[in-house]
Amino acid sequence: MTDYSLISNCPTCMKTIEYSTKNNFRPFCSERCKLIDLGEWANETNSIPGDTPGATNGVESNFQE
Repeated sequence: MTDYSLISNCPTCMKTIEYSTKNNFRPFCSERCKLIDLGEWANETNSIPGDTPGATNGVESNFQE
């Protein structure tokens, strides 16, 4: 079986890394960068754009309380 790898950049520090199964922290270069990224998501520094929960977008709901 051939082990394919790609050259990529760590999304946190931009260090050049080998994106392969040999790198346990892929797509990051290290556990440190992985944890920095996790912290940014936990602090909501990073987010996925979208509607806020409960927003109706002008669509009326048929649900009655």
